[in-house]
Amino acid sequence: MATWLARIIVTSPKSSSLIQRSSAVVGLGGSMPRWASSSTASSSPSPSSSSSNKSPKAEKKLVDRLSAVIDAVNDRKLPPELRGQRDSVRSETDIINVVEQRIWHSMEEGQFENLPGKGKPLNLSTNPHADPAEDTLYRILSKNGCAPEWVELNKEIRSQISEWRSTLKKAWANRCNGDHSTWIESSEALKAQLRDINNKVFRYNLIVPFGRQMFGLQWEKEMDRVKE
Repeated sequence: MATWLARIIVTSPKSSSLIQRSSAVVGLGGSMPRWASSSTASSSPSPSSSSSNKSPKAEKKLVDRLSAVIDAVNDRKLPPELRGQRDSVRSETDIINVVEQRIWHSMEEGQFENLPGKGKPLNLSTNPHADPAEDTLYRILSKNGCAPEWVELNKEIRSQISEWRSTLKKAWANRCNGDHSTWIESSEALKAQLRDINNKVFRYNLIVPFGRQMFGLQWEKEMDRVKE
């Protein structure tokens, strides 16, 4: 990956001209004078001609240097235990293992002993990860015996789903017993109730906090469940 990025940087006309200008500035020992900028720009070869005249050996050397810099930058982003392992596969599992090892070492060294609040109940009156305005609103609702709208809607949806599945099971049992006449009417009524439940699920998913969304019901899957 680093070699591929380095080759792109080297073969890019803009980057090659930038490298030439920076090297010229470094060679002069600082900023380039105004009187020399125009003459240097006119006398310097074009990026295309310079890149074409560059030998493959010099280009390979520059690619290796740039790839080494990219590898060094990527190494600095990793934990110290994983740095310098250029040929090994670095995955999320490796980083998780490093974290677990540090936790176990800290436990063995007793760094989790005598922590503030040890042996005391947790203070759950406030949620440090929630928005302060929402946290205050939830506390007011809790003190008055109320719950947020999405909590009440969740209870209502689950109750309706339980009743709906029970009704579907009874209607299918009657059909299996030979009562085919009422099945058509019952199935149409159940489908209408299913649409009503899915509308509530859609509304619930719009107001519920992220990560608590639920799926709606599907007639085919519910029928497969009943037939089993």
